[in-house]
Amino acid sequence: MKMKKLLLIVFVAFLLFWLFQDPSGMAAALESLFTKAWDLCAGFFDSVLSFVRELG
Repeated sequence: MKMKKLLLIVFVAFLLFWLFQDPSGMAAALESLFTKAWDLCAGFFDSVLSFVRELG
């Protein structure tokens, strides 16, 4: 339990350091991450809809 808490604190400290040292770089990385995640979700639901259409 203590190890998880320590890792969480280190991760949050890294994110805060990154936010203050390179905010535009962090914003670009997050934009890229969320764009890829959105594309993945959209592709998944498109596949599900195509599958359901083929059943009917």
